Amino acid sequence: MKTIVHKSDSRGFANHGWLQANHSFSFASYHNPEKVHFGALRVLNDDMIAPKMGFGTHPHDNMEIITIPLKGVLKHRDSMHNEWQAVLPGEVQVMSAGTGVQHSEINGSAEEHLGLFQIWVFPDKQNVAPRYGQKVFDAEERKNKLQTLVTSIDEDHEGSLKIHQDAVLSRIDLDKGQTFNYKLKSDKHGVYVMNIFGEFLVDEKTLETRDAIGVSETSDFNIETKEDSSILFIEVPMEF
Repeated sequence: MKTIVHKSDSRGFANHGWLQANHSFSFASYHNPEKVHFGALRVLNDDMIAPKMGFGTHPHDNMEIITIPLKGVLKHRDSMHNEWQAVLPGEVQVMSAGTGVQHSEINGSAEEHLGLFQIWVFPDKQNVAPRYGQKVFDAEERKNKLQTLVTSIDEDHEGSLKIHQDAVLSRIDLDKGQTFNYKLKSDKHGVYVMNIFGEFLVDEKTLETRDAIGVSETSDFNIETKEDSSILFIEVPMEF
């Protein structure tokens, strides 16, 4: 099994006043040649956005974009006729940029900060028609069991959002003292494991809140929790 640990304080950080951004991989003015991507995973940004602030209209193409709000209210508008759609904690949003899409993202609250993960995954098809998806995922359905959030549009998996890549995004909330075995779908895949909060062990390595570990070249691995923990798994092809 091959692993690479990314401690939370090793991430790129940008303070724009209205935006506090942590970059797991090279992004914007942050460039680290050793942290450009993990397989088909290109971006994992951990953003905190001030009330009423956000990103003005900007373009994307040929990228699969997944947004997971953690606190606050995200408002989204795009060129696919979505007009200030609210995306709340407990929901996941996906967008296939394909041939090109314009969108805006703002904090929809006048009082509360907005915290979110934004994830970019390289697609396995170029220049597809842009598409949008959004879904509520019940937190009770990931209590000590794996909850699948996103899968490939080519895979017949009921209940998940879809992207153009042979990837799987999932979450689990584990109680203290639990052991969970994660099984990869293929030996050609790797998993980027983000500790949303808590403390757990992978391969005898301790991961605290917002630490991450990339795991590859294995069929499965164990997680052992030292504290109650909420975990995000991003499984992607390592070659694409």
